Amino acid sequence: MAAYKTLKGQSIRKVAQDPTNPLEGQIWYNTTIGALKGLPALTAWSAGGNLIIARFALAGAGASTQTAGLGFGDYYDPSSREDSTEEYNGTGWAVGGDLTNKPASGNGAGTQTAGLAFGGAIPPGTVNTDTTQEYDGSSWTNTGSMSDARRSIGGAGIQTAALGFGGYSPGPDAETEEYNGSSWTSGGSLIKANAGIEGTGILTAAIAFGGGDPARTAIAQYYDGSSWTAVAPMNTARTNLGSAGTQTLALAFGGDLPPGTGLTETWDGTSWTEGPNLSTARGNLGGVGTAPSALAFGGNTGATLQSATEEYNISTTVSTGAAWASGSNMGTGRNMLAGTGTQTAALAFGGEDPSTTAKTEEYNGSSWSEQNDMPTAQQKLGGLGIQTAALAFGGSPDQDATFEYNGSSWTVGNNLGTANYDIVGTGTQTAGVAFGGQSDPDATQEYDGTNWTAGGNLNTGRRNSGRAGVQTAALGFGGYTPSPSGHTNKTEAYNGTAWTELSATMNLSRREQMTDGATNTAAIAAGGTPPNNGVTEIYNGTSWVTTASMGTARYFGGGAGTTASFLAFGGGPDLDATEEFTEGSTSTNVKQITSST
Repeated sequence: MAAYKTLKGQSIRKVAQDPTNPLEGQIWYNTTIGALKGLPALTAWSAGGNLIIARFALAGAGASTQTAGLGFGDYYDPSSREDSTEEYNGTGWAVGGDLTNKPASGNGAGTQTAGLAFGGAIPPGTVNTDTTQEYDGSSWTNTGSMSDARRSIGGAGIQTAALGFGGYSPGPDAETEEYNGSSWTSGGSLIKANAGIEGTGILTAAIAFGGGDPARTAIAQYYDGSSWTAVAPMNTARTNLGSAGTQTLALAFGGDLPPGTGLTETWDGTSWTEGPNLSTARGNLGGVGTAPSALAFGGNTGATLQSATEEYNISTTVSTGAAWASGSNMGTGRNMLAGTGTQTAALAFGGEDPSTTAKTEEYNGSSWSEQNDMPTAQQKLGGLGIQTAALAFGGSPDQDATFEYNGSSWTVGNNLGTANYDIVGTGTQTAGVAFGGQSDPDATQEYDGTNWTAGGNLNTGRRNSGRAGVQTAALGFGGYTPSPSGHTNKTEAYNGTAWTELSATMNLSRREQMTDGATNTAAIAAGGTPPNNGVTEIYNGTSWVTTASMGTARYFGGGAGTTASFLAFGGGPDLDATEEFTEGSTSTNVKQITSST
């Protein structure tokens, strides 16, 4: 066997500590621990931000990059269709423009700012459609229709040069159509009629694989711009799978292999090789990307709809997706409570259990402990501050009481200027701001450690909203608006004097969320209603995007912490549950080399 120096042109270095920025393939000997180490590339799927709506039979676009994906159309339950579009930015999903119809089992091509949607099944029932529409990054516009209406169709290409092939119309179809940016024309037929087929590549160099004809198949075939020819089949036959890449470097993942599979295969232009599986096995999923990078999202596992998003990479870094983990249950399960503090030093107080309570609990990062009660039982109250210097105020019905907590006991402070409930607040015990509420939804009140004074009114009055930031840089978002009546996704920023409505809106209109955030440019919202959900969104100062969803969907709970480290506790229907959120991270994939490495 050749020596390392012969292969690499240099000897293995001896170092006392691992290099700060090693290169891929680099090997060194760590003299401190007496071990040979290196930096290999890692092939893996990692978690991305969940879809806003769990759905299956959706389509995707964004073939040029993993960090600018597009997902659209679908079933979000066995009988309902969705016309919404979601945009992925490399971290999470945000709402895009609605489709002109509600297709499921259609397909797509192009990019996030120049996308194409075609075919599918639309209501009522399962009616095949020939509709084609183009996306400009904000809205969809109908363009030339396909010659043949069909669903479960395969697709590839870009907005101005796309392919649609196979599908049901109403039986399995072998037809190929080519799109030039305005109209469709006939191309060469597939080797065999097929539906549930998938593919990737460009108009003149595409690959198609899988499907049901009607039995599941592993067939793979090349398109050269005029005809299809057979190439080596996949290792595992399946239908309704995801795809990414080019004709000679493609990925096939997931698919219907009841109740769904996570199998991933890589095509190198000659043969298929099995790689790491998706963490969430599923079929009828969306997939985009340029191999060796890909994005998989949505789908179903049997009767369970999926919102999970996964990213496929070959990299020298290890990516850990954002995640929720179960914490210790509260001593007293409750909803309509207030919360404040941090993930490792949180405070929960008041609420309903099922009667109105004055109970107070502290969380130390691992368990809850009961503390001295508030002077008066309160529910639907507001809270702010830290575990050792907190403020409780308002409550139902129409309370104006204020209580100050010093880390062990509560004392009575001066009353709110206006009695209110379903009120929220943020900031510190000596510089806090409270806003919204049932009784006075426009009002803002500021606390200086002794007294409350009136601040500038909200532009959109609301109750049960989200909160983040400090007194002079606060954020209010979501909630229920009395006029016009309904749930809102509007976001406003407060500068200590006045509120300004921001262009960034939440992806879901909701109230009774669990929220917090250190500044008005970094907020987190989890759960809420309607409907009772576990969707989590993060505001980065510019836009709201999704991240990992809560393990337990709930509303009217307490929240404490930051976008990097957040705690959600209580709330209905799981009144004593605690969950801890941790943002995603990356680390260098340094490995110790052994005889089995």
